[in-house]
Amino acid sequence: MPVIELFVIAGLMLISVSIVWSTLKVGISPMPSSRKARNAIIKLMKDTGNGPVYELGSGWGGLALVLAKRFPQRSIISYEASYIPWLLSVVIQKLLRIDNLKIYRKDFLRADLSEAEVLVCYLHTEGMQQIADKLKDEEQGHRFLISSTFALPGYPIDRSVQINDFYKSPVYRYRFTNDADEGN
Repeated sequence: MPVIELFVIAGLMLISVSIVWSTLKVGISPMPSSRKARNAIIKLMKDTGNGPVYELGSGWGGLALVLAKRFPQRSIISYEASYIPWLLSVVIQKLLRIDNLKIYRKDFLRADLSEAEVLVCYLHTEGMQQIADKLKDEEQGHRFLISSTFALPGYPIDRSVQINDFYKSPVYRYRFTNDADEGN
């Protein structure tokens, strides 16, 4: 077998092991948001201000890149724990020269989210429970959370959009109030 083929096979195996390892670690594999889900998220973001948007679990970076291009006046921060999807996202961001996007290879549960005006996610049931627990434990600086498909337990839904896909998937928006919001 030629040396190049061995390197390709070894590289693919390394990539696969990396993704499987991070999947076992965080409980879900990197899963891209559909175009319809991204459009629903953008629709729900229209009246959420101009502050920072944090994407929790950015996977391959598709949503973060779209948000950064669609909202150039906003700072977009994304977190991804899996190395290969994170690396691909960073490479694409650099190639497209998207300056308002920062992509961190970090577990968002260990990140300070207090500066976010909007939290965006496409997680899973357990991940949404972890977010709900984190929100209850920490001081909230954020005003909104938008979640594709999975609800945030213990919080009332502000608005929702049903995607016209096979599953009729929902996208939820939650509005958090604080003392400054209550006066408005």
